Amino acid sequence: MPFFTQARTFDQLWPQISARVEEVFDNGKFSHGRQVAELERRLADYTGARFAVAVNSGTDALVLLLRAAGLQPGDEVVVPAYSFVSTATSVVLAGGRPVFADIDPVTYALDPSEVDRVAGTHTRFVLPAHLFCQMAQMSALSRAAARHGLTVLEDSAEAIGMRQVGVHAGLHGLGGVLSFFPTKTLGALGDAGAVLTDDARVAELVSGLRHHGRFGRTVDNFPGISTETALVGTNSKMDDIQAAVLLAKLNRLDDDIARRARLAAAYRERLSGLPGIVALPRVVDSGPGSGAVFYVYLIEVEGRDDLIAHLTERGIGTETYDPVPLHLQPCFRELGHRPGDFPRAEAAAERALALPLYPDLSIRELDRVCAAVSEFCTARSAR
Repeated sequence: MPFFTQARTFDQLWPQISARVEEVFDNGKFSHGRQVAELERRLADYTGARFAVAVNSGTDALVLLLRAAGLQPGDEVVVPAYSFVSTATSVVLAGGRPVFADIDPVTYALDPSEVDRVAGTHTRFVLPAHLFCQMAQMSALSRAAARHGLTVLEDSAEAIGMRQVGVHAGLHGLGGVLSFFPTKTLGALGDAGAVLTDDARVAELVSGLRHHGRFGRTVDNFPGISTETALVGTNSKMDDIQAAVLLAKLNRLDDDIARRARLAAAYRERLSGLPGIVALPRVVDSGPGSGAVFYVYLIEVEGRDDLIAHLTERGIGTETYDPVPLHLQPCFRELGHRPGDFPRAEAAAERALALPLYPDLSIRELDRVCAAVSEFCTARSAR
């Protein structure tokens, strides 16, 4: 059983996908064309964003958002010590310096109280990452940012469909991002991403920066800059083939989210109370208009690596998120952090394990996973 597959989904959606792909070939524009423009409109409608700007990956979306938001060389950005590495490397790629902070052990997101502890005179932004099934506590983070005069951006790459107090992820500050990597809740056939913002200037800048800084010819929806190449940009346009796939899948996104929620509830029912399981996902009540989306079903378990081996022997795929916390990654060695600096992030990195969770997963397959986990936990506790 793989950790992730979309085989049955693509079998069902192939007529819609193939029809859209044929449109791309008939039109003859394979990048930044009609399908991309339609996807941008549909994403804006779905999320409630004033602007959705399609790019070629979630990482590029973060880099371009940071640049468009005004990050200057040497500016500090508060980021969580536990996340996918691009949360922090995007800051470096945009010219800034990441400042790590510990996480809330329930949401796995940046702990709002940490902003007061780590913000300094050169800190300009705070960049929480919404992970696994729920958002960071954005009201508290926004208040903490305001105390220090920081701009809030969101690494909402995993968070399509997540909302807090009625506001979609990525829209609680100046802007956020989406990733459409194939395993995501809304996944393409390869890399793709988007920037979400309500700020016209940010949208305009991202639109030009994704096309080598060429503004005049490429941003009909964002008039204002007419210079051909006003800034040094990059090539980060989305392919229309990926947009075609995403448009077909967007039609069933809410159904897929509901299916993921049912599978997560089944996991909780079957795994609750097993010896050795330190934590199961617990969604924080953020008030009316808030909603979780189970992108990943993450458990914390004693003997995590032994459990991985046990499940692998039984043909069950898993994923570790993320086994080395960001402050201990070799690429950030120059920042001088040591083990113990961010204990909650380090504990999650040591114990966290993601189990298979995707709309194609059947209850029978889920039962097989849970039986294998139960077998491991019971045998380990009897030693």
